[in-house]
Amino acid sequence: MSDVVGRRVRLFAGLLVLAELIVFVLVAAWIGLGWTILATLATSVIGWILLARQGTRALADLRDRARSRQPAGRELGDAGLVAAGGLLMVLPGFIGDVVGLLCLLPGTRSLVRGALTSVVLARLPDRFRGPVRARSVRVEQVGGYGSGSTRAAPLVIEGEVVRDTPPERPAP
Repeated sequence: MSDVVGRRVRLFAGLLVLAELIVFVLVAAWIGLGWTILATLATSVIGWILLARQGTRALADLRDRARSRQPAGRELGDAGLVAAGGLLMVLPGFIGDVVGLLCLLPGTRSLVRGALTSVVLARLPDRFRGPVRARSVRVEQVGGYGSGSTRAAPLVIEGEVVRDTPPERPAP
């Protein structure tokens, strides 16, 4: 199983490097090699600046949640996205810069979080997914058990399983 996952990760990394190289060559052909190298260095500097600003903000949110003893699920996810986005912005490559920028900016981070959540939940087995809500109706008697029976009539609950997404927590 881990061999399959490792093979997929290596394949994805190889394809990403190839795509980054193709984009780099296309941009260099469009604006010139010097400007392309300058743009790559500029996006790395912007990545460091955004990582510093958004990283300290994400860590401050985590500290506030820890002080108030509230669960920090969303804040922890934001800190992870900020770290991944900062790493993608600092590494050279235009595709990584775009994805990293989406992870770093607060307005687009929720889009990335939603996409990652749906991908992860789609890959999880049913037993590991979130709580299942059920609507039910009680039925008083079951066939074969009447008022003359000495045994107690079993309690049967008829219902259907309804899967819906959990409500979003309000923003602090």
